[in-house]
Amino acid sequence: MEVVHLNQKQLAARWHLSEACLERWRSEGIGPKFKKLKGRVLCRQVDIEAYEESCLATSTKTSTAQASARLVPVWLM
Repeated sequence: MEVVHLNQKQLAARWHLSEACLERWRSEGIGPKFKKLKGRVLCRQVDIEAYEESCLATSTKTSTAQASARLVPVWLM
């Protein structure tokens, strides 16, 4: 099975964010796992989908401890 990767530009387009926002999130430890190869940032599609799944919410009521432990960006909630 072939592993599908998205680069920073593709991920920014998928999530309707700027590339700068993704760069900031990476520096803060937010977002999907990534690889850095020869200066290029790549995320496996499976890791992107796992991160999106982890951000699913069923309620807007989340304790501060839970929210900060997950490091979920507000726009994904």
